[in-house]
Amino acid sequence: MSRAVFLDRDGTLIEDKDYLSDPDQVVLLPGAAEALKRLQDAGFKLFIVSNQSGVGRDYFTMAEVERVNQRLVELLTQQHVRIEKIYIAPEAPEQPSRGRKPSPQFLFDARDEFGIDLARSYMIGDKLSDLECGWNAGVSKSILVRTGYGKETDSVLAEYVAQDLAEAADIILHASR
Repeated sequence: MSRAVFLDRDGTLIEDKDYLSDPDQVVLLPGAAEALKRLQDAGFKLFIVSNQSGVGRDYFTMAEVERVNQRLVELLTQQHVRIEKIYIAPEAPEQPSRGRKPSPQFLFDARDEFGIDLARSYMIGDKLSDLECGWNAGVSKSILVRTGYGKETDSVLAEYVAQDLAEAADIILHASR
């Protein structure tokens, strides 16, 4: 079974632009691509798990979310980083949702579809719901990054806190030796 790193999108991989719907506004966070490349080179499969409640709130469409994701994948591909799959929960918080974080459903889906060993995998995000998603799925560690909303998230709740994705990758690579 494979190991994986599950990543939140906004505020973890790219700058959080509050309901981002324009692919031209996708900006990778400094060091993000390099950190993902190191994880990939160490044998981790990479997945994005993202709540996109702007769709459920009628701020933008799923097609716009897909264009933003396509731009993100293009930027990462230029750095030789491969994202296996992007899981999106488009529902607003008050709407029923199968996969909206903190639900672990998308991690279970990746486990079943890609043969992922969740106990040897990791979740990285900038919100408590990201950490809870990982905990609920039984990943090895959930890591809070201090980018995006992570600056405002109570780090007492997190077992592992990193300043950014590069430091989170260091934590994972050290733990997985």
